[in-house]
Amino acid sequence: MGKVTGFLEIKYEKWPTRPVLERIQDWGEVYVPYPEIELRRQGARCMDCGIPFCHQGCPLGNIIPDWNDLVYRGEWKDAIDRLHATNNFPEFTGRLCPAPCEGSCVLGISDDPVTIKAVEVAIIDKAFDQNWVHSQPPEKRTGKQVAVVGSGPAGLATAEQLNRAGHLVTVLERNDRIGGLLRYGIPEFKMEKRVLDRRVSLMAEDGVTFRTNANVGVDLSVDELREGFDAIVLAGGACQPRDLPVPGRDLKGIHFAMDYLTLQNRSCEGDTIPEDALISAEGRNVVIIGGGDTGADCLGTAHRQGAATVHQLEVLPQPPLTRAPENPWPQWPNVFRTSPAHEEGGERLFAVSTQRFTGDSSGRVNALEAVKVEILRADGRVEFQPIPDSEFTLATDLVLFAMGFVGPEKPGMLADLGVKLTDRGNVWRDENWMTSAPGVFTCGDMQRGQSLIVWAIAEGRSAARGVDAYLLGSSSLPAPVP
Repeated sequence: MGKVTGFLEIKYEKWPTRPVLERIQDWGEVYVPYPEIELRRQGARCMDCGIPFCHQGCPLGNIIPDWNDLVYRGEWKDAIDRLHATNNFPEFTGRLCPAPCEGSCVLGISDDPVTIKAVEVAIIDKAFDQNWVHSQPPEKRTGKQVAVVGSGPAGLATAEQLNRAGHLVTVLERNDRIGGLLRYGIPEFKMEKRVLDRRVSLMAEDGVTFRTNANVGVDLSVDELREGFDAIVLAGGACQPRDLPVPGRDLKGIHFAMDYLTLQNRSCEGDTIPEDALISAEGRNVVIIGGGDTGADCLGTAHRQGAATVHQLEVLPQPPLTRAPENPWPQWPNVFRTSPAHEEGGERLFAVSTQRFTGDSSGRVNALEAVKVEILRADGRVEFQPIPDSEFTLATDLVLFAMGFVGPEKPGMLADLGVKLTDRGNVWRDENWMTSAPGVFTCGDMQRGQSLIVWAIAEGRSAARGVDAYLLGSSSLPAPVP
């Protein structure tokens, strides 16, 4: 390491953000770059730790100590080469990944971990600014045609890897723009869509074909895919949202988070939203059910739309401020976290279970009735037991379900292909990433279930190797996930 004693001499500095009162007035990204001198100091905190557990914490196997050291030394060109060696889209992961690498950082045993995400973003953004990232089409083509269904991070990673191997890749997206949840699920304040557009444009220059409004199993049959392509990759995600079947669920003003976020992202893209389709928090008392990242995305969106009040409910108890004894390093630290959206306002309620909704004379929700709960664990099962006399009511006229997803959508493409499913309802695959249908592969949330962007990219890279070997008999593409 360039500065062996850096972790002893330099303290952790939080990634800087725009002031709250400024950022809630627009949709620009919340985080701002570190001053370069401070970023290099933060890179110097990376220890000569012997066994870099950040490698195993990162599903992509990013070579984190190397590029931390290169940033400290100011060798940015080498840093982006090292970063791109394992990660197709560091501009996505650096902004959106919850950083399991930082949770595994050896320095985190006794101090704040290294600011890995911020360094990652700085490397790739500087590389684009310096024109070090440019079109690199393959030198020769194999003539093999591959269809990738879904243009989220798993589909894009698969497509880029297969294109690099010389195959002719077509990405099919059912929406009107490329990007999947990167486009319509992630708010602008977390990642401006110019970042996505920049990468998609590069992939198109490299030879990847993108087709939008191509809903396989609806307006494009699986038979057409089989006839037109030598291999198919299913990377459509786990888009079936978790519902909450309680009394009053059918009242107006109760929506899935992704419907809400998609409309705002469309508005940010310049689309006109019809009045009867609009879901807005302006002037409303908002309740978000779900305490995870999607809930925080709804929270930040509601702030920017001008909500009167916002409450975010989570059925689990509030995590501890530091690791519990049963959650030792280098496991992912289950600790209390505050996102930039939480810094902007709203109230978080933990250990709460929604019992019912009530409505007004127009049929719109006007209140949520809930109860405090405690967790009971027995025989490996977890139950949420209501606490007597803990009932309460929240006034609300907009409720957003942000409780995650229960798996891929089954009607249409999956049903028509007849692929085998796992016990959890995800698409089954073998060790080569092939489904039960010959020549049809899968990766990302569609086979894994709801997960992280870094897992999606890692699985896309691994699935690409499986496809490449199927088409050519062997493959030299890297595969981070076995």
